[in-house]
Amino acid sequence: MSNPSPLRLEIDAAACIGCERCVRICTSRIFYVAEPATAAGTIAEASASPAAPQSARKRIGLQDPELCIRCGHCVAVCPVNAITHGDFPAGSVHAFNHALRPAPEQVLELIRTRRSNRAFSGAEVPETALAQIIEAAHRAPTASNAQQVAIVQVHDPAVIRDLSRITVETFLGVAAKLEFPLVKAFVKPFMPGLYKLFPKMRMLAAEMEKGQDFILRNAKDVLFFYTPTSCRFGCQDANLAYQNASLMAESLDVAHFYTGFVCAAFKQNPKPFLKRLGIEGRIQAGMALGMPDFRFERYIDRQPLDFKRI
Repeated sequence: MSNPSPLRLEIDAAACIGCERCVRICTSRIFYVAEPATAAGTIAEASASPAAPQSARKRIGLQDPELCIRCGHCVAVCPVNAITHGDFPAGSVHAFNHALRPAPEQVLELIRTRRSNRAFSGAEVPETALAQIIEAAHRAPTASNAQQVAIVQVHDPAVIRDLSRITVETFLGVAAKLEFPLVKAFVKPFMPGLYKLFPKMRMLAAEMEKGQDFILRNAKDVLFFYTPTSCRFGCQDANLAYQNASLMAESLDVAHFYTGFVCAAFKQNPKPFLKRLGIEGRIQAGMALGMPDFRFERYIDRQPLDFKRI
């Protein structure tokens, strides 16, 4: 996120109706119900009804504006547009029709039927679909509204193949170290699942030598979600973005899957990935996309949920 401009935050005293929505929604406690009016533009008279006389209205004040995280909740929640925030000028705030949102049953059906489809047809993913998937990712929430998730789209087939090759080579290098007899004797009892992956990695390497990519599956596009290394909640923020993107892709009938092998290899050996992608930071999630060769016709129940209510 770039360095923010100086904050401009004001309440229109004449328009404010004192509904207290801004008070209740602000996580930084910048808005409050004030006592007698002070300087114009910083404290507004208000009431829950525009028709109420000003003498009967509550007074909403501003305090510690430097704590603002610039999330825009106050602007979005105000029913009478009484709040002016410099980060959200006219044209960046949009009214919407609640009736156009999907019904809960439709959302749940989308979630139930979403699957990781690695059977790509070879057709290009439409640019309009990619734009919608990327916007959906960008709309995901971030901790403290940091908005530090960046996305790199890889479309070049040569780069995609290189990323798969780097992934396999990284795992083979790790396997060679961990299968050293003295290391294996100490590590395997604690990480048996890791050792079970090594034969699969050798198989993937052998297939790659034959021209078969079982890492990124000849995806037409790959999206990587990355954050600065200093971002405290980068992993959580990026994976929220991925989930948004995944559901949008599903709604568009774009096949996709999570690039778990690439992300795991990046943690072991980040430099070649960053160099090949021309980025800086930490890859937190990835998404391989292509048009499906076929569609799933059924969804399958999950294992029983381990759920407890306290």
